Amino acid sequence: MDMNRRHFLGAIGAMATLARSGHAATGRKPNIVLILADDMGQHQLSCYGNAFYETPNIDRIAAKGMKFVNGYAAAPVCSPTRAGIMTGKYPARLHITDFIPGNPYPHAKLKTPEWQKFLSLDEKVIPEMLAEAGYVSGHFGKWHLSVDKDYRTGRPGDPDTRGFSDVLALDKPESGVAVKAGADPDFDAHHVREITDRAIAFIKNNQDKPFFCYVSHSSIHQPVMEYTPRILKYANKPDASNRMGNNPVIGAMVETLDKHTGRLLDTLDNLQLADNTLVVFLGDNGDYFGKEGLKPLYGSKGDLYEGGVRVPFLMKWPGVIPEGATCAEPVCAIDFFPTFAEMAGLTVTDPKVDGVSLMPAMTRCGDLNRDALYWHYPHYHSLGIAPSGSIRQDKYKLIEWFEKSIEGIETPGALELFDLEQDPGERHNLAAELPEKTHELYEKLKAWRIDVGAQEMERNPEYDPERAERRQ
Repeated sequence: MDMNRRHFLGAIGAMATLARSGHAATGRKPNIVLILADDMGQHQLSCYGNAFYETPNIDRIAAKGMKFVNGYAAAPVCSPTRAGIMTGKYPARLHITDFIPGNPYPHAKLKTPEWQKFLSLDEKVIPEMLAEAGYVSGHFGKWHLSVDKDYRTGRPGDPDTRGFSDVLALDKPESGVAVKAGADPDFDAHHVREITDRAIAFIKNNQDKPFFCYVSHSSIHQPVMEYTPRILKYANKPDASNRMGNNPVIGAMVETLDKHTGRLLDTLDNLQLADNTLVVFLGDNGDYFGKEGLKPLYGSKGDLYEGGVRVPFLMKWPGVIPEGATCAEPVCAIDFFPTFAEMAGLTVTDPKVDGVSLMPAMTRCGDLNRDALYWHYPHYHSLGIAPSGSIRQDKYKLIEWFEKSIEGIETPGALELFDLEQDPGERHNLAAELPEKTHELYEKLKAWRIDVGAQEMERNPEYDPERAERRQ
């Protein structure tokens, strides 16, 4: 059966599920609430198996919906993932491959390629697309897709010019200058309450029409600060240990994020909107602190190891998504654009949209018939992580380290191959044991970079090993 026919049959099955839902009974298009956490790994939610973090409200999304155990960010850092969410395209295609504004690392071995420092106005984003189906959209929190963070009403590229009619654009507080940044470590340090208040007001004000509510938090990004008694609560837990990934301050920050997520869910329940609302909870990349504390995963923000890109990925939609389901189908942040389009009854006409509709996975954990997922990070990260690219196909994951592969792919460590079913912690490099599979995936990765027009790295003529930071 060819892929188009399988996608067609999958869509028919998904629409049959929708026909049995409250959406068909009311004739109203479903609402969408997308909650995005910053720098959150899977290990920081109790529904993924770590009881140190107390997340009863976020866990409600999993209990009443579906938990994806192979849910991925589009990149190991924030801006590229957010661009991927908004457009349905790989960050490499958009040339937004690092956080905005990024860091060039001028003396590194490889030269950082020219890359896009804002989301092009030529790209259609989710609220603009949904407006075609009569949706009203609100953005509350971190945008991080403009030329800078000096958001101004009416400035091209800022949220209110990209289809959002209600906007609260905020960013994280500055480390060490909480008062100057308007943040009190003991009260709403990361604006979680303020963001949630505005999102709730938006939902109440638009409950009689279909809406897209984008709740984009800066928490749990640095600086790490929270309500002091809440920090002490986690510090006194017997399994508190930064080394094991159980950071007491992060624990307190996660609890605050969870508390206000609960307020959003309660609002949907109280307004009797929950049955016709898709709620998504997602991380934009992995945890900032430590590679070793994320077991069974390995890696951190900035990494293309699983700990850097495999993130919390939860979806709830009563009557459409089965309750308490767990799905192992690989899914990605780039999939929301086509998913929301299908929910709204729209057709994606841009052939460069890379994501696929999640409806088959949401409704029955069906195969998305996708050949592979790809990542491209041609940058140096402040955590000491070197530039890399990767591909996941079925159970296999290949990582290419550009500093080494530029010397030839036979260079030790240039290519790493992992069996994620047997080795989710990516400890055993199979490249030498499975050379044919390694070569196959490497060729696919190279072909994909050409196809999407990814920026390639070159040797840096300004390379100075004495001034370049050490990289893995």
